[in-house]
Amino acid sequence: MIHEETIQKLTELKLHAMAAAARDLANAPPSKELSTTEILGMLVDREHNFRDNRRLTRRLKEARLPANAPSTEEVSCEPARGLDKAVVRGLASCNWVRAKQNVIVVGATGTGKTFLGTALAQAACRAGFRALSTRAPRLLHELTLARADGSYSDLLQKIARAEVLVLDDFLIAPLKDQERRDLLEVLEDRYDRGSTVITTQVPTKTWHEALGDPTIADAICDRIIHNAHVVSLRGPSMRKRKGVQSEQP
Repeated sequence: MIHEETIQKLTELKLHAMAAAARDLANAPPSKELSTTEILGMLVDREHNFRDNRRLTRRLKEARLPANAPSTEEVSCEPARGLDKAVVRGLASCNWVRAKQNVIVVGATGTGKTFLGTALAQAACRAGFRALSTRAPRLLHELTLARADGSYSDLLQKIARAEVLVLDDFLIAPLKDQERRDLLEVLEDRYDRGSTVITTQVPTKTWHEALGDPTIADAICDRIIHNAHVVSLRGPSMRKRKGVQSEQP
C-alpha cells in the first residue's frame, strides 16, 4: 500500500511521473498482490519514460522540426526511386552520426529529399543526438544578420553544437562571396566533430563549378563529399503523385 504522504514527497522531489504512477497504484482496485520489486520497477519505469519523452520533445523543438515530422518508417522505399530499404534502415540506425559521417541526398524537385532529410533528423533526435534542420539559404541569411548585430560567433557555436545539421535546398541559388565563406566556417566547425545532411538538386560532381570560387569550393567539397553517404533519388514528383491520388474518387 502506497500512502498519500509518500506520493506527496515524490511530488516535492519533482518526481511527478513517479508520483502519478504511485497514485494510480494506490487507487487501483485490488487484483493481485505486487511485490516491492514490481512496484518499484513500475514507478521508476514511469519516471524514466516521462523524462525520455520530455527530452525528445525538447530535442525536436530545438531541431526546428515540425510537429508532424516524418519518421524513417514513413519513407517510401521503391526501386524506381533509387531508395533501398536496407539503405534507409542503415541510416535510421544513426551509426553514421556516431562515426561523424555525412549524408547527401540528391534529386529533382519533389522526389522526397526534404522528407528524407527531416526523417533522418528525427531519427537522430530519437537516438539522443542534438539536431538542427534548416534551409541553406535561411541559415546563410541568419549568419549575415548575425554578422551585422555582433552575434556571429554565438550563432556559429550554436550551429556547431548540433550533432546533426540538415541543410535543405543546398545550392538552390548562386552563393555570394561572403555566403561561401560563412558556409565554409560552418562546415569547418563540423569536420570530424559532427554530421551534416545536405539535400540538393545539384549532383556532387558539379558542386565545384556551382560554388564558384575554386579555393573555397575545394575546401567545402573536401569537408563534405569524401565522408558522405550519397543517396540519389529518381522518379516523378511525390507531390504530384499525392495530388493526383487525393483527387481520385
